[in-house]
Amino acid sequence: MLCQSLLAILDQGPCYGYQLRHEFDRRTGSTWPLNVGQIYNTLERLERDGLVERGDADEQGHVYWQITDDGSAEVAQWLSSPVVRTQATRDELAIKLAVAATLPGVDVAAVIQSQRTASLRQLQSLQRAKYAGGEADGPEELSWALVVDSMIFAAEAEVRWLDHTEQRLALHPRQAMALELATERPKRGRPAKAGAPFADAAPSL
Repeated sequence: MLCQSLLAILDQGPCYGYQLRHEFDRRTGSTWPLNVGQIYNTLERLERDGLVERGDADEQGHVYWQITDDGSAEVAQWLSSPVVRTQATRDELAIKLAVAATLPGVDVAAVIQSQRTASLRQLQSLQRAKYAGGEADGPEELSWALVVDSMIFAAEAEVRWLDHTEQRLALHPRQAMALELATERPKRGRPAKAGAPFADAAPSL
């Protein structure tokens, strides 16, 4: 995401490192602050991949980076393609509650309530947030609002999911959900995927 965002900014014209960080902040409402080291590490990867190239330095020693034709094509592809959220993405909260629900003696309702309190506090903080920049109703305020709106919707969804999880777990007796440690020793190697033709050849761990 950072790579494509920086490329999209460079597609507007050459920039140096601090300038790129400033432009990224302007377009995301400073919600995800970046350090200059991240910027330059990303630029070096983009240069290695042939998507940007170093230009000349100005009188102050700022080295300007400019996008290549391949970089512009990458930006066009990024903007025209949907973001795919893969199933492999690990959600710490979902994993925590899934594990807690199977542990004998754990009060999962208390775990959920603690999380709900924190999630509601975060939601209320986001709802009270005010733009601290200059021009109201300008493009920077709009970009900030879009990011904060996304965070608000995510927080609201998290609270709804916690409510759903609590209701679902209430349908199952705690003793029926608890998992003791398995007595059967697991086989070495990665679990075989269904339909994988070479599942037996999985390397040992």
